[in-house]
Amino acid sequence: MYIPKHFKIDDMEQIYEFIEKYSFVTLYSTHMGEPYATHLPLILKKDENALYGHFARANGQWKDIGNQLALVVFQGPHCYISPSWYETTNAVPTWNYVSVHVYGKVDIIEDEKVLFDSLDEMVTKYEKPDSPYNLKKVDTDYIEGLSKGIVAFKIAITKIEAKAKLSQNHSLERQEIIIQNLEKIAGQDHLEVATLMKKNR
Repeated sequence: MYIPKHFKIDDMEQIYEFIEKYSFVTLYSTHMGEPYATHLPLILKKDENALYGHFARANGQWKDIGNQLALVVFQGPHCYISPSWYETTNAVPTWNYVSVHVYGKVDIIEDEKVLFDSLDEMVTKYEKPDSPYNLKKVDTDYIEGLSKGIVAFKIAITKIEAKAKLSQNHSLERQEIIIQNLEKIAGQDHLEVATLMKKNR
């Protein structure tokens, strides 16, 4: 990923926080000799320096992804920045965003317990704390039947690149103007970008 030095994120805790928050990813690999991508959620296990997830078995990407160096893209909030907000007309539009690229070797998981544990961890993450749903309480035969339709995998992380393009190359005064304008727009991405800009000033 192209990362000018003023947009680079080096703080690993900040990167991990981002990965866990924006965990619905695009996973790229080579499949049948061509670039291929799947959109899916992943679970980060920091103690293993790894990501866990699963493919639908009908998705052929898993069949030749083993031992490949795959690319996982975590895309955060992003939005258009209008030059009309600036104090001069001698300006051009741009886009603010945050993105993390994770590279790693993919291993297909055959162990049924590891598969169930990764599914359970994913459900626990996304269900609300007061949710009555619990994967462990679902009929085991039903779970076993559904599990035959998925393929679990682990990505051993080898490299992480993180970028926050949040107008750091502009003056603090202009950044404040951008933040004020973003906060006037009723869009989740606009408000999240504004919040991130405040944190990164």
